[in-house]
Amino acid sequence: MKKIILLLAALLPLFAYAQVDNVLDIVSADRDKLSGCEGPYRFDAPALTPAPKGYIPFYISHYGRHGSRYAWDKKTYSDIKQVLDLAAKADALTELGKQIHEDFLDFWFIPWVNAGDLVELGWDQLTEIARIMVADFPEVFSAGGTVLARASTSPRAIVSMNAFTVSLQKAAPKVSIAASSFHTELSSTIPVSAPKAIRPVYSGDVSLPEKSQDFFARTVDADTIIDRLISDRTLFEEDGGKTNFVQQLYRLWGGYHNYCDSDFLEDVFTPEAALALWEAENYDLYCQHSGDRYQNLSLLEDILNRANGAIEGSGTVADLRFGHDTCFSALRPLLNVNGCGFEPETAEDVKYWFQDYDTPMAANLQIVLYRPKKGDGAVLFKILLNGAEATLPQLEPIDGPYYLWDDFTAWADMLLANHPVVAE
Repeated sequence: MKKIILLLAALLPLFAYAQVDNVLDIVSADRDKLSGCEGPYRFDAPALTPAPKGYIPFYISHYGRHGSRYAWDKKTYSDIKQVLDLAAKADALTELGKQIHEDFLDFWFIPWVNAGDLVELGWDQLTEIARIMVADFPEVFSAGGTVLARASTSPRAIVSMNAFTVSLQKAAPKVSIAASSFHTELSSTIPVSAPKAIRPVYSGDVSLPEKSQDFFARTVDADTIIDRLISDRTLFEEDGGKTNFVQQLYRLWGGYHNYCDSDFLEDVFTPEAALALWEAENYDLYCQHSGDRYQNLSLLEDILNRANGAIEGSGTVADLRFGHDTCFSALRPLLNVNGCGFEPETAEDVKYWFQDYDTPMAANLQIVLYRPKKGDGAVLFKILLNGAEATLPQLEPIDGPYYLWDDFTAWADMLLANHPVVAE
């Protein structure tokens, strides 16, 4: 019966059992979650469930997003500045708009120059996540062994890897760490950006209910937001200019606390407007990354191969990967973590299954493998999403959050078989 369940999970759209009916209430109550994938990491994971009797952890497979950064695109700053400068020149700024313009000009230049770069908070996040990993699973690292760390070729990912490995080495001095960042390794850190010469194309896609720009247009009242700052809408030559301006404002507002302690733009968005923007941006992230989930199967293959190597005695105690929200937001639904692999029929329903606040700065997924302390026995594992124990609804747990590794590999093998490589 278990094999039938696994087969159905591989062949059919992934059914989920973790629909979040009150997601709008959750987001409204938490400023960081309202920031979506631009928000800082939240160290709020509950205590972990003890391992089944007689089992100890021996290996961790990890994928982590880089830590907090400035806005990834210079346009977030330059587009906002261009509009506010134009409105100021035309004497079309409201009183609130004048204050926002003045405050913006006080700080925009340094973030603009450093767009995409890791900030101090990002280093601190990765340092603390590594410390917690060793504290939660000391048995993995206490006897030494090899830790392999790989980062995408992005500077913020490389610096994040550096922060993590420095902290891990301090907490686990017996391990040997090997770190690298090669274009030929991108298939395991950000597959969709791997060089075409080595990037396989897998079959399969996800049906998207609606274009994200159409959903944004009918979900967000851009005119009312603009009216709070600018009295002349004709400054925007077309609706696309309005949409871009409001999106950039929201992304700046969402990410501002990664590098500034003070508040900014808090008076621009009413609670209702901020919530509408969150839903629209959440759907946009779903369309961008969940839709190409199967193009991340090379990462799943890497997870399987390296974990199985550790089981067979490779001497590696942890594989660390440092990448981006592009991959992380595809990996979650690919694995169906907490049921987010479900494919909703309407754009409005997406938020109940897929939440971008689960991909904050420094987001991380850890697959922790366990074996019996003595004698032979099945290998178990559990999966942590941002430090919290998560579920894989397509599998049957054997004890709390613990699953059989053989069940996972069987499911993954069938998933790979049903989404074969169609071009290389």
